[in-house]
Amino acid sequence: MSAAALTAVVAVGGVVACLAVLLAPARGRHVLAGALTAALGGIGVALGATVITSGLAPAHLGWLIPLAGVTVAGDATSGLFIVVTGAVAVAVGVYSPGYTRHARQSRASLATVPVFVAAMLLLPLAASVTTFLAAWELMALTSLVLVLTDHRRPETRQAGLTYAVMTQLGFLALVLALATFAAGAHTESFAGMQRAASTLSPGLRAAVFLLSLVGFGSKAGLLPLHAWLARAHPEAPSPVSALLSAAMVNMGIYGMLRVDVALLGPGPRWWGLVLVLVGAATAVYAVLQASVANDLKRLLAFSTSENMGLITVGLGAALLLSAAHNRFAAQVAMTAALLHVANHAAFKTLGFLAAGSVVASTGVRDLDRLGGLARRMPATTVLFGVAALGASALPLGAGFVSEWLLLQGLIHTLPASGVMLALAMPLAVGAVALTAGLGVAAMVKAFGVGFLARPRSDEAANAPEAGASMLAGASIAALACAVLAVAPAILSRTLTHVLTALPATSGQQPPRLGVLLRLPGIAGSLSPALLALALAGAVLVTVVVAGWGSRRRPAPRPAVLWGCGGPALTPRMQYTSSSFAEPLQRVFDDLLRPDTDVDVSHLSESRYLLAKVSYRSVIVDAIEQRVYRPVLRAIAAVADVVRRGHTGSIHVYLAYGALGLLIVLMVAQ
Repeated sequence: MSAAALTAVVAVGGVVACLAVLLAPARGRHVLAGALTAALGGIGVALGATVITSGLAPAHLGWLIPLAGVTVAGDATSGLFIVVTGAVAVAVGVYSPGYTRHARQSRASLATVPVFVAAMLLLPLAASVTTFLAAWELMALTSLVLVLTDHRRPETRQAGLTYAVMTQLGFLALVLALATFAAGAHTESFAGMQRAASTLSPGLRAAVFLLSLVGFGSKAGLLPLHAWLARAHPEAPSPVSALLSAAMVNMGIYGMLRVDVALLGPGPRWWGLVLVLVGAATAVYAVLQASVANDLKRLLAFSTSENMGLITVGLGAALLLSAAHNRFAAQVAMTAALLHVANHAAFKTLGFLAAGSVVASTGVRDLDRLGGLARRMPATTVLFGVAALGASALPLGAGFVSEWLLLQGLIHTLPASGVMLALAMPLAVGAVALTAGLGVAAMVKAFGVGFLARPRSDEAANAPEAGASMLAGASIAALACAVLAVAPAILSRTLTHVLTALPATSGQQPPRLGVLLRLPGIAGSLSPALLALALAGAVLVTVVVAGWGSRRRPAPRPAVLWGCGGPALTPRMQYTSSSFAEPLQRVFDDLLRPDTDVDVSHLSESRYLLAKVSYRSVIVDAIEQRVYRPVLRAIAAVADVVRRGHTGSIHVYLAYGALGLLIVLMVAQ
């Protein structure tokens, strides 16, 4: 089937799936919604693979949107993001029937999921400003409906409000950026805008770059536009959280690639420097918040922001290195960014699906109330362990190869590349290294405290294993993690097509992602497959030696064993999530700004004798507290002034209209 036919199937399939779920009987609605979502994701994978290999010729439907119509086209960059989105949708679709059986969702939310998936699959095919903005807004509105699934809870309504404000502010920035770009190019077609980009003035190009960075950065969760992730992801149903975190945030990265790199680029060096600084600050700040978070899904949400920051560092480094004529290192950095998009989608899908299994079985997200799940939920524990290994960027984890490539691209800067690179690259290397270390700490806390410790609540002590559907969907994501960790060569041809199409990385031989990863122009190589074989061999030798030694050992004699206090351990005698993160909190106290309070109660008989000491420490998002709240207060004050002008009198409103018309005429004159 051609790419054009598959595109039509996705567009029509999203609408048909929505109607089918709305009209389906209540008993089998959740199964039908999951099956249609998985089917739509499978079609998306096929569409993306077709677009990567053969492209999608431009097509225009003038009747679909008044005045402008719809224009679609596709290249390898579009295909990569479509494949990733479709694969996430397949895993989520298989998983969701089991989850929605425990956490019931409304008819509207179930019907919205296929439309949301279809919007994300069609967005990378947009080839005009109108088409892109229409698909972007459809994706934003459907995701808002899904975030508000449990809208009866005040926390969910607040999260939905925050997300709505952030996404609409980002959309406004995108409208300004793309409208300015189209006006300067005298066309709204992406192909025409790319041809006219070099004729735009430097000031206009800089304005488009900065506005688009705000718009796309808000969707990707970059600092300081990240606050919605930590609010929306925990409140949304876990399958929706997986779609948001593993697929939708990628659209922000795609937008930067499409507009800032492919259409508007190549740009000056400071564009790359801005991306590197914003990405590094996002990664470090987000991983700090993840390392001290006690809510399991909030921790994963901050981990998403951290990884989007790392991808942005890769994009910025590629632009910066390309502008400095260091094309070899630029290709390695861009390869790292693109590969990490796929890797992050795999392990973050698995992480949220496994966390959803925990929430469905226990009803608890607080790590301080979990523990002991390794005995009660062994399969879910293994699956979350695979996700945590990928997020930690340790060897044989899904994120290891891409972060290794990122470091290789950053450290192999030519000595004569200039002062800007000489200062920026060491800082970026330090930020990536710090992020990797803190990321390990965050995932060790989540896995060790949440799954391996003793249960701290009755819900955790009595948690049943997840159902077959949930385990099957999470296993699909785990398989993707394993394949990408051991054989990243599966994406080698796709990445080659993308790299040769982007202005910043064209004209050079791309890195070879075979059994042995070879980097052109860089003396560095790595073989994940050989690492996996070496580890498997070491485990096998250990098992054989241990078995051989047990045969020669004399028969054991029963004796009383001193348990070192182990048999009498209680949950109060072990680390909690808060105590595990306390040393990190002390080190980064000035950045995290915890709200700490100590309440000392004395006995009535004497002020020297204590009855109770209460200690409370709450860590909130310092940027949200110190940046967002003053802005919100100012907006509320302005809204209050405007509200006073609405008296309800028709005469006053007519006067407003006449005054506004007079101002427009004076400006036009």
